[in-house]
Amino acid sequence: MTVTTPTLEQAVFPAVDPLATAIADAEGWPETSPAPDDLVPTKTKELVIVNWSGDLDKVWPVLILSSTAAASGVRCRVFVTFWGLLPFVKDEKRIVGENWMQKMLTLMQRPGIDHLKLSKMNFMGMGPWMMGTLRKQYNVASPRELLEAATAMGVEFIPCQMTMDMFGLKREDLIDEMGEPAGAATAIEIMTEADASLFI
Repeated sequence: MTVTTPTLEQAVFPAVDPLATAIADAEGWPETSPAPDDLVPTKTKELVIVNWSGDLDKVWPVLILSSTAAASGVRCRVFVTFWGLLPFVKDEKRIVGENWMQKMLTLMQRPGIDHLKLSKMNFMGMGPWMMGTLRKQYNVASPRELLEAATAMGVEFIPCQMTMDMFGLKREDLIDEMGEPAGAATAIEIMTEADASLFI
């Protein structure tokens, strides 16, 4: 009589019979322990940033943090409201709005990612120019470069519907990468569901 000793591979990883598995499922037999590959993956972390300012020194950190989060595997959504929406207007749109007050707002605060002012020490454009010179000297990505990187990595930018209505902005005025407009209720919902939220 010959005794066959199972190999280590057979002992540790027994062959699975598809037919037997199907019969077991049909008859309600107890399920076997799942293999490591069948385990449920961990939930992706989520970050929500509320961007309310159109100033260079606030939009820049929003883009740095959102692009870094996406590069780290974190799902990031940016809710863009009030002055924070103007940097996401297409650069070629010099004046937007429907009535004279809305147009005056964009005349005083030019829209577009390449036309941001500093909240302090703007010095009639000298401040942003110095910041631009320093960022090149120290190899820091520009807001436009960060915006392109963020959208390429899947960062979701959500425009505020109320702000669009109040500023007279249309969907075609905004950059193509912007998502569908949403209101405050949606912002609260995604903020409370996220692992972390920031107001910048």
